[in-house]
Amino acid sequence: MPQLMIASRLIYFLIKILFATVRACRNAIEFNSIPSIKWLVPGGYDNLKLSVILAVPPKYRDELDLDAVSAVFPYGDIEFIIQDGGMIAPSGIAIEKLGDANEDMVVVCASVTVGY
Repeated sequence: MPQLMIASRLIYFLIKILFATVRACRNAIEFNSIPSIKWLVPGGYDNLKLSVILAVPPKYRDELDLDAVSAVFPYGDIEFIIQDGGMIAPSGIAIEKLGDANEDMVVVCASVTVGY
């Protein structure tokens, strides 16, 4: 896949894995803009391909909802690559009302490559 841009963020530590993954992906793309996609990518936005690498703690890998994470990206055919990584640290508190099952603070790392 020809690559146009790579954006990475070593983020986010939230107690819920979905929130952490969505935040990492949003942060990877939020300060990047390629307004000339229609000239750079043959077929424009319709042919845009995204390669999203997520480094997720193995303990939380099965809880990933990639459909929900896909909603972060307004364009493109998305390929997710999940690998072991990220981090689990103690948050110091579990709030049962918020659905916390434990005190885990989860860090997910995301890398987004745009191409065609």
